[in-house]
Amino acid sequence: MDVKSGLFYLFSALMLFAAFRVITARNPVHAALFLVFAFFQAAGIWILLKAEFLGIALVLVYVGAVMVLFLFVVMMLDINLDSVRQGFWKHFPLAAGFGAIIILQMSAVLMGGFHISEEVKNSNTAQAVGAVVQANNTKDLGVLLYTKYLYPLEIAAVILLVAIIAAIALTLRQRKDSKHTDPGDQVRIKSRDRMEVIKMTATQPFVVEAPMAEVVAGEEKKA
Repeated sequence: MDVKSGLFYLFSALMLFAAFRVITARNPVHAALFLVFAFFQAAGIWILLKAEFLGIALVLVYVGAVMVLFLFVVMMLDINLDSVRQGFWKHFPLAAGFGAIIILQMSAVLMGGFHISEEVKNSNTAQAVGAVVQANNTKDLGVLLYTKYLYPLEIAAVILLVAIIAAIALTLRQRKDSKHTDPGDQVRIKSRDRMEVIKMTATQPFVVEAPMAEVVAGEEKKA
């Protein structure tokens, strides 16, 4: 086994461990940190596969921006872990069913192999190597995304937008005891309405207290 294969197995094992800890960690901050670690391992695998652009983009976009935002949000939100764990076993059968379907699909792809076009099969090794060397993965990726896979890319963008709106709606909680002011009411109010004198009836009779000197003199006379 050469060095490249050893690094591939190392990155893969660490990524599987980090992904497993993401779904098993009890602390949300620890889960987010394990997800960052998994992204780093995936970026290393991309670089080993000669896709440097995807590896660097994974680190810059996901680790540098998205995961940092996740960490800030998770650390600032007051997440009640007990209430979150209450519905785990309720939704476990549905989640297990989806997980089994995904495992079957990935197993079918891995055991059946990847589809290779007839042109690549019929071409000789020299032509294939020359085509790979002359290809630019960044350019080819951009051309494929915005030509052949334009509609799937737009659908993925809409799904991400819906996920963002759903996350905001789930975390937007309004407290009943919170006090706030309406800027519109402050602008529309007139100067004569800013202060209001309220007349209140006294609950106890008004008693005029004597000065302290008279009280002291009266006590001395009694003594």
